[in-house]
Amino acid sequence: MKYAAINDRLANLGGAKWAIHRQARNRVTKGEDIVELCIGEPDVPVADDMIEEAVRSMRAGRYTYSNGRGEPGLTAALAERYSRTSGRNITPDQMICLPGTQTALYLALLGLAQEGDEVLVGDPYYATYEGVIRSSGADLVKVPLLAENGFRLQASDIEARITPRSRVILLNTPHNPTGAILTAEDIAAIGEVARAHDLWIISDEVYEDLVFDDATFCSPLSLSELAERVVVVSSISKSHAAPGFRSGWCVGSPEYVETLLPLAETMLFGGQPFIADMTELGIRQGSSVAEGMRNRYASRARTLASRLADETALWAHPPQAGMFIMVNIAATGIHSDVFAQRLLDEAGLAVMPGSSFGDTVRDWIRIALTVEDERFYEGVERLIAFARQFETVSA
Repeated sequence: MKYAAINDRLANLGGAKWAIHRQARNRVTKGEDIVELCIGEPDVPVADDMIEEAVRSMRAGRYTYSNGRGEPGLTAALAERYSRTSGRNITPDQMICLPGTQTALYLALLGLAQEGDEVLVGDPYYATYEGVIRSSGADLVKVPLLAENGFRLQASDIEARITPRSRVILLNTPHNPTGAILTAEDIAAIGEVARAHDLWIISDEVYEDLVFDDATFCSPLSLSELAERVVVVSSISKSHAAPGFRSGWCVGSPEYVETLLPLAETMLFGGQPFIADMTELGIRQGSSVAEGMRNRYASRARTLASRLADETALWAHPPQAGMFIMVNIAATGIHSDVFAQRLLDEAGLAVMPGSSFGDTVRDWIRIALTVEDERFYEGVERLIAFARQFETVSA
């Protein structure tokens, strides 16, 4: 039988990147003692009042068809939020509500790029970015993110890779997997490149509410000179510990929304009103769980980095935000795929190999900070014990 070319473009770009996670989950179901530090699943449940709002809404009959833009209450709440955080007047007609950030990214890229185009992305990048880019027919152009630059995307590195085929710069700030945050100066410089070459900017900001300590978040949406070319995507998955509710959105110019609305309606003609009501409540009152997550994740990251520095030849890059920490394993002399597989097989610890996120971090692993302290620190002990064998061999 014949299949569409999109299937060839996406081969091995889906769940294959989470092979270690799937192995670990299968072993857990068989009763093995595996510490799972692969995925960014919040370590707290959804707030009770949001659950109660969803239930109240369903009981009130809010389970009928919606519309392609999103429920009016939610689009109004999002407009108020982004007006406040950006310092610009953002209106409800600048919103499209979708089931999660992943779908919002798919819509944005399918609507802005096509076969023959190029999308510039910092490498490392979130594991699904290549798939959503290639689904549009466009090619992914990797822009190396270096540890010596704090894993922050540099405007000069983007500029050096621009061609006549370039159409979109895809930003992720705060960044997954590294936890880096683009500064206001970074964004202004990237914006100048976008304006000079007439490029779109898509900014994935799903970790905006999980910024640690004194770090400062800045969005390209706040720059009025970029208003016509910036699209922000986000959701309540991380900020409100609600990944399973699949509630996200795009923010763009009124023209962008009007142009892409038919595509959005072709994909999904409106989400569930009761989930929109729950999301509206969460947006209007703010997250009651984000502060606790920020504090716990920052503390776990600091402790892990300190212990690795003191007790092993491995070292960690301190994240500024998010749910993960990157650990450099170059001292072991083995590829991240091999390291992660052996770590699972020999130590019962599941982490993501850096190769799942591109080419730049093949000497790194990504560790999730999202399990309770007891299990997280058990994982730290297993990692340290495993790493020490390489020091013995080297000696």
